[in-house]
Amino acid sequence: MNPLYHQARFQVSAAKLSQCPPDSGYEVAFAGRSNAGKSSAINALCQQKQLARTSKTPGRTQLINFFALDPQRRLVDLPGYGFAKVAEQIKREWQRELAAYLEQRHSLRGVVLLIDVRHPPKEFDLQMLEWSGRIGLPIHILLTKADKLKRGAASSALQRMKKVIAPRGAMASVQLFSALKRQGVEQAHSKLDQWFEVAGTNSDSPAS
Repeated sequence: MNPLYHQARFQVSAAKLSQCPPDSGYEVAFAGRSNAGKSSAINALCQQKQLARTSKTPGRTQLINFFALDPQRRLVDLPGYGFAKVAEQIKREWQRELAAYLEQRHSLRGVVLLIDVRHPPKEFDLQMLEWSGRIGLPIHILLTKADKLKRGAASSALQRMKKVIAPRGAMASVQLFSALKRQGVEQAHSKLDQWFEVAGTNSDSPAS
């Protein structure tokens, strides 16, 4: 495992774009519905049990949470969608701040979208794909909880998702993932290494 991820530390929580850390270096954001296993995936990728807090009440995270890997690289945990029992006004505010972050954050290099492998992509998932395509932002899908399906069923779900993202070409990719079994961790690290321009990957200069 690349020690870069194991040294991840919580940096700050932001309710709005103006509260985010300075917009320099590299960021990779994690997005997904509130029950897709986003916090568990971040913890598995960083080999830490409580880096991103998991909750028995999906949707509790209402802030943009930043985790520093080093002075120039950060993981970003975006608010979960589709499950939280909150007022519609608050949901609209979340959407507005999320849109501002995705569209205005210069250091954002890519988005990891988490989708439960047992279910077809929901409206929010498809909106994220469309959104990232419109602004030219690479997206990598983790089909989470792959351990819940037999190998054949999981493979079929992967092939179906590949057809969904095919029109986006090289800007979109997908893999199976299980935080519980640590399935797909190395493959996900390879994508993060590429976006973070870790030594040995093809790179451009970082955004500033």
